[in-house]
Amino acid sequence: MFELIYPVEPAAVLPRPTAKNPGRPLVPISERVPVVEENGLVIGQASRESVHDGSKLLHPVVHLHIINREGCLFLQKRSLKKDLFPGRWDTAVGGHVDYGELLESALYREAREELGFKDFNPVLLRTYVWESEVERELVNVFATVGDFSLHPRNDEVTEGRYWPMEEIEKHIGSSLFTPNFEQEFTSLKQILLALL
Repeated sequence: MFELIYPVEPAAVLPRPTAKNPGRPLVPISERVPVVEENGLVIGQASRESVHDGSKLLHPVVHLHIINREGCLFLQKRSLKKDLFPGRWDTAVGGHVDYGELLESALYREAREELGFKDFNPVLLRTYVWESEVERELVNVFATVGDFSLHPRNDEVTEGRYWPMEEIEKHIGSSLFTPNFEQEFTSLKQILLALL
């Protein structure tokens, strides 16, 4: 399984201060994320804010696709408080890996925080780099299959429901979903269905 490789000593805080940018105040370690190379080697740590400010520091995230036995995919509607794509439908679970955290630990933490979801067996599907105008993410995509009772948490997720695959395909390109979800769904749909 793909995993992050942390250095023995804590990694440097990035971005490093310069004369033009003296840096931000240091945030608590619980609010920092690893900065990585594409192979998972941790080369630094940064605040969540600084990885979304256009610096393009590559940082790991986890996604979990939840499929029921009828082949429907559970999606969450992002809270209006989110800084990126508020109010859009997205992967069932998604979030940053905290500095020092393993991928599977981050996945279970995010599932619990967003959906109150604890009892599942994830399968790693793939790892890839996603780049937008403001960030670069090392996305670690997991999936699980089952007839789960899920309970979205209002501070993270406004609602959630199972979507038939055909309904998702019908709305691709309509700005109903996040761009990252659309790309991921299109590339992984057949793999997700093969899990049934």
